[in-house]
Amino acid sequence: MIMVVMKFGGSSVANAERIRSVIDIVKTQLDKKPVLVLSAMGDTTDFLLEAGKGAFQKSEVCIEQIEKLHLDTLKKLKLPDMAKKEISALFEELKRLLSGIALIREMTPRTKDFLVSFGERLSVRIAAAYCNSLGIKAAACDAWDVGFLSDSNFTAAELVKESWKLIPEKINPMLKAGVLPVVTGFIAKDADGNITTLGRGGSDLSATMIAAACNADEAQVWKDVDGILTADPRIVANAKPVEAVSYDEAAELAYFGAQVLHPRAMQPCIKTGTPVRVKNSYNVAAPGTRIIAALDKKSPPVRAITSRRDVTLVDIVSSRMLGQYGFLAEVFSCFSRHKISVDMVATSEVSISLTLDAAQELSEVKKELSRIASVDVKTGMSIVTIVGNVKRSSEILARAFKICQLIGVPVQMVSQGASKVNISFIVNGAEAVDVIKALHMDFFGD
Repeated sequence: MIMVVMKFGGSSVANAERIRSVIDIVKTQLDKKPVLVLSAMGDTTDFLLEAGKGAFQKSEVCIEQIEKLHLDTLKKLKLPDMAKKEISALFEELKRLLSGIALIREMTPRTKDFLVSFGERLSVRIAAAYCNSLGIKAAACDAWDVGFLSDSNFTAAELVKESWKLIPEKINPMLKAGVLPVVTGFIAKDADGNITTLGRGGSDLSATMIAAACNADEAQVWKDVDGILTADPRIVANAKPVEAVSYDEAAELAYFGAQVLHPRAMQPCIKTGTPVRVKNSYNVAAPGTRIIAALDKKSPPVRAITSRRDVTLVDIVSSRMLGQYGFLAEVFSCFSRHKISVDMVATSEVSISLTLDAAQELSEVKKELSRIASVDVKTGMSIVTIVGNVKRSSEILARAFKICQLIGVPVQMVSQGASKVNISFIVNGAEAVDVIKALHMDFFGD
């Protein structure tokens, strides 16, 4: 059975016009037996969180905005009264929840998950009703009704292994009956029946989980960019869409800020080898980027160049530790005690260079480490990352350093990740844009 899973984010279903566009896209693939996964409309999740945080008076303002958006959408899509009754019933439930939050002046993680779930539950009901109004047989499905079972780690829940069996048991009969399932992204239920949310990348994870569990031909994640680009278009105006990347490359690009799936979201498809395609719902003609297990050997050496700004570089040097064991352990134990996460690392016998998030408070760490080493902290740095073919890493390094030399930019630190698909180096933050532009010109022949 041919099957695709199509996931659309909040900006893709932000209003009536966008929902029409989404269903137009879905109509072109009805022969592939699609499953549609949706996020909440526009900024609905943000408004829901704002409503939960504020006093009840503030909640009323936020709810009025959410209610107006959804009721206006129903009207513009010319949906029947039955759809309005279903939406109105959800709003009544939402208002009761907010009244309870306002009364006790407290919002637990469990309550927060229940609160934000309304966004997805509203959007799928509107989209399914619109499909039915066009003669497309569709059913709005809350994720737990199609097999999404999670643990009870509210706000960052993980799906349990039973979901792999439950999801196809629920989805496949609907597809065989000619029904288009319209499923809520981002949410699930635990064994006690409590609503949970799947944390970062949760909506994409919902789509890839359905695709992997049901052995789909492809998971499509529709965003507002033409797939994965060779560089940030805000830096390189003529950045090009990448035709294909491997799972490992996509994970590295996501970590370093590229507009792709969160690494968590790719795990189900990595497990089954299911291809993922990133497409642009605002530019349907663009082919997008395929994320697959392995690439053709003839692919170019570099897939994309990306960066992270506002990074702190810490150089730790101690000649007294030459040949002594325990130096690395002591250094990383110090960061662990202070709950500071380390990103990139480069080491030698007597020195360690590492990068940290700029927001970290380092005064106590520096004081503690100064007992065993000299510590130099540089702020305002940037990580430039080249993601590409590990078998051509020598060529990539040679070209990259030659470019840095030509434009007069000193490299402060170098690291090649364990995944062997990225080469990262540190430069001064003010020089990162020039480096990225020059590298892009060299590797992609502008």
